[in-house]
Amino acid sequence: MGMFDSFNIASTGLTAQRLRMDLISNNVANANTTRTTEGGPFVRKLAIFAPVNHRPFYKSPLVPERIDHGSGRGVRVVKIEKDKAPFRLVYDPTHPDAIAIGPKKGYVEMPNVNIVSEMTDLISASRSYEANITMVNNSKMMFNRALEIGRGGV
Repeated sequence: MGMFDSFNIASTGLTAQRLRMDLISNNVANANTTRTTEGGPFVRKLAIFAPVNHRPFYKSPLVPERIDHGSGRGVRVVKIEKDKAPFRLVYDPTHPDAIAIGPKKGYVEMPNVNIVSEMTDLISASRSYEANITMVNNSKMMFNRALEIGRGGV
């Protein structure tokens, strides 16, 4: 693992968690949106993560492929998916988007956003973001300490 790999790995985590926090804030902002440009209520969006699988070009030729399991390469967002949970139904016959006919007459389809779970996800994302920042700061501190040792100072 090279000197800057820890920064690269942490930066992928920072980018992914930042996007996740943006999606969560968008979900919370649209928790009561009953009409969108696509038609119907707002649908909650989720970020789907996957590990970064690329092999660096600087891989050591001295390490056989069978023993090199590779170190972590980071994470990336592979797609933004719409949540398939059903919409909440709220009885409000005076609402302009209330269902006019059928067994659900007078009900309004509300977004499938649960504020409590969104806030829980936001706490998780912010803690992951903080962990990546801590890793960057600790790596910087270790590199600086190694440079001091190299200069002869202890």
